[in-house]
Amino acid sequence: MSVPVIAGLGIAQPPSASQDELWEGFFSRHFTGTTRALAQRIFANSGVTRRQAAVNPLLEDVSDWPTERRMRRYQVEALPLGKEAVGRALTAAGLSAGDVGLFIVCSCTGYATPGLDILLARDLGMAADTQRMFIGHMGCYAALPGLGAASDFVTARGRPALLLCAELTSLHIQPSSARVDTQQIVSHALFSDAAVAAVIVPGGSGYAVREVTAVTDTSTADHMTWDVTDAGFRMGLSPKVPQVLSRHVRGLVDDLLARHGVTSSEVDGWAVHPGGPRILNVVERELELPPLGLAASRATLDEHGNCSSPTVLLILDRLGRATPAARRIVMLAFGPGLTLYAALLDRQD
Repeated sequence: MSVPVIAGLGIAQPPSASQDELWEGFFSRHFTGTTRALAQRIFANSGVTRRQAAVNPLLEDVSDWPTERRMRRYQVEALPLGKEAVGRALTAAGLSAGDVGLFIVCSCTGYATPGLDILLARDLGMAADTQRMFIGHMGCYAALPGLGAASDFVTARGRPALLLCAELTSLHIQPSSARVDTQQIVSHALFSDAAVAAVIVPGGSGYAVREVTAVTDTSTADHMTWDVTDAGFRMGLSPKVPQVLSRHVRGLVDDLLARHGVTSSEVDGWAVHPGGPRILNVVERELELPPLGLAASRATLDEHGNCSSPTVLLILDRLGRATPAARRIVMLAFGPGLTLYAALLDRQD
């Protein structure tokens, strides 16, 4: 059986704005009363300099929109972004849409039927027998189970698979409130929009997917939530999340590497989902990484914010374009559950 290989990545992002512009032009008025000073500190310490938004609050305030209107807008904005990302990934892999055997779409920020998987398959000219899978509401770690499912298909069927992660978090700004709600402030300070596609093929050049693994601590299920409300989707984010990660991340990574006879020192690329600066600091400490071990993750947070599921693929792209490119990569992402996912990749030329 051929090893599944990531043969091409494609990225599409809406226009960006600086964190300072977003604060001064919108959020400084969105948060009122005693909340405003706290929000300003959180924005300043977010580790984010620029973010992308399909629906920029500087131009259009969606915070009082009902969920139905937000979902209609999701289809309008996500379809062209997804098409652009998929087109670039297929071009990078040297394939056409008709070659795709399985098309997986991950998104937790918008839902409709027919969904992105159906509409993109139609518009891009995928074959009628292309299988489709939609992975919804898994949040920031969804790219890795998506990558695992795509890799399993490629291994079993010997045909290419296509993974698309598309998130429009800008559609879920919550209504203004004078009540102190640190969890909402943090989410408003961090999240961003992006679409990233990956083509996985049997063998060849690229990053071989050696294993995807996970651990879930269901005793902390209430620490991270994403609730559908009448005013869009609302994030719940406990400050205890870093503590949970600190209990599990070392064991998850050590066990993964041990199964492949690899040590941490032999990993030269770390694609760690930047849920925020504290998340990266905890992972860096627990894995005893060198000072620049998470440079790519921090740079991605700085330039793009937390884009939810596409973010680890953005970091992977950065590591692959570095000079020299990373040869062996561990990907880590975290989300509701609390769930930790990890993947081991190595470069094949």
